[in-house]
Amino acid sequence: MESYKFICIECPIGCNLTVEKNGEELTVLGNTCKRGEMYAKLEVISPKRVITTIMRTEDGKIIAVKTDKPVSKTKMFEYVEQIKSKRVKSGAKIGDVLIENIEEGANVIATSNPY
Repeated sequence: MESYKFICIECPIGCNLTVEKNGEELTVLGNTCKRGEMYAKLEVISPKRVITTIMRTEDGKIIAVKTDKPVSKTKMFEYVEQIKSKRVKSGAKIGDVLIENIEEGANVIATSNPY
């Protein structure tokens, strides 16, 4: 049996979670709600994260960006390189989709105006 420990980030409580993996069966201990159980199981099965980084505009300015949904943690560095290799139009604004569907419906959106 394998055991994993996490601090839940689903709410401000921050429960100390333990996931026990016995074959394909996962048991979560320490959660005070269903969200904690789901979070812990996904961390073991397929961890995901929101990417935050920067892109450059065609005229060399910087714009902050992020994915609008979490993406596979194992592919984060690949996606960051892909994001940084692209250039966006100078007129991009907060909330604009700059790259569509980088993974499973996750888009890269602007979180600042170019500066």
